[in-house]
Amino acid sequence: MSSQNKFNVAYIKLCTKTEGPFNRCCIWFQGCNLNCKGCCNKDLQALIPNHIVDFDKLVEIVKEARDNFGIEGVTLSGGEPSLQKGLIDFNKAIHGLGLGIIMFSGRSKDALNPELVNSVDLLIDGPFIESELDTDRVLLGSKNKSLTFITDRYEAEADYFNNPVSIEEITAEDYIFINGD
Repeated sequence: MSSQNKFNVAYIKLCTKTEGPFNRCCIWFQGCNLNCKGCCNKDLQALIPNHIVDFDKLVEIVKEARDNFGIEGVTLSGGEPSLQKGLIDFNKAIHGLGLGIIMFSGRSKDALNPELVNSVDLLIDGPFIESELDTDRVLLGSKNKSLTFITDRYEAEADYFNNPVSIEEITAEDYIFINGD
């Protein structure tokens, strides 16, 4: 499967254990028009080009992560993944590699394209609400966020989000940042 679409990518972590159950590749997309107060990825909100990656290259990166690190799936984060044109086709290609998909969205499930929703295995949806900070569940941010199991792929892993805080240090050229919750 090939597409002319290009994706505005902020970061890619080829293998992480902090963005969902199992070893995962995480793709953070650049750009979000929701501007949630207190957003943990404020630097990814700007609707500006960051790393423009074509469809085939992004699929190849995920395939290499699968082959080299034994990832079980991909986590889509951001920014706001739903702003990326071609994401439905990308998700189909990822499923074609035998991998699962978790997608974070600041939009509610009902506000998302139903075809996009049905192209993932687990949707974590809803805006971040600073006054509803969730200190009981990891990765979700605020208590209003929902875990919606679109398929049964991750249902048995629901307790992952109730685990203790998990972080990892990521070093990249001139800077270090901390990933996790």
